Amino acid sequence: MKTKIVVIGLCLSLVTCASSQKKLQMAKEKDPQYQYSMGAVYLNNNNLEEAIRLFNKALSIDPRHYQSLNALGLAYSMKGDLQEAEKSFRKCLEVSPNFMEAHNNLGMIYQEMGFLDKAEEEFKKVTADPSYASKELPYYNLARLYSMRQNWETALFFVDKAIQANARYHLGHGLRGYILENEDKIPEAIESYKQAVKLLPGDVTYNFNLAAAYFKNGDFRQAGQILDEILPLITNPEMKEKADSYLKTIKEKEKGSA
Repeated sequence: MKTKIVVIGLCLSLVTCASSQKKLQMAKEKDPQYQYSMGAVYLNNNNLEEAIRLFNKALSIDPRHYQSLNALGLAYSMKGDLQEAEKSFRKCLEVSPNFMEAHNNLGMIYQEMGFLDKAEEEFKKVTADPSYASKELPYYNLARLYSMRQNWETALFFVDKAIQANARYHLGHGLRGYILENEDKIPEAIESYKQAVKLLPGDVTYNFNLAAAYFKNGDFRQAGQILDEILPLITNPEMKEKADSYLKTIKEKEKGSA
């Protein structure tokens, strides 16, 4: 008799547990924040279609869920659909005008579309907000924008602001090297590229840029050493062609001085 009571009690417990799980699942289905969080997981794993589906599901529950609108814009931008990305970021800002993340993201879309004045306006809104913590992002974007205009002095000003905001921001150091190289300040460019490589040692582009700057500065031994190390890792055909050309010149100079 006791065994039957235990079994019946166990069955009731399982039924109650299953019922609770079903209710929990139903609650999740109606929770835009949960759908957004799941979409963010897929976005971070580059499963864009599933991310977009979940962000849209969140918005079907709450059309004013601005985090989902911003994330939807990111997903479309990663797909290369700049028009849909722009629409999503603009809708996000209609709902939440002071959401600086969306202003920065919209600025990047405008920059990619070639609307540099609009991009600049968005980035400066972000830098003007004292509560926005990651100031290195809009400062870097402004530096990149002025680099596109070949206004190297202003670009250097903003990239320095980015590095002041976050000294470990490797993109800032890499861009600073590029700006200084275009100003023919090669030794200074080398130091900036070295910082970028120090922060991200395995990055092929940073290493190549450092090697190219060494080459331009006449430091052929250091340039050749780096190029020999990264040559098997280069997948970009144009970069590989340049690396081969640099190495060929270095070997010819070594033969000539032997």
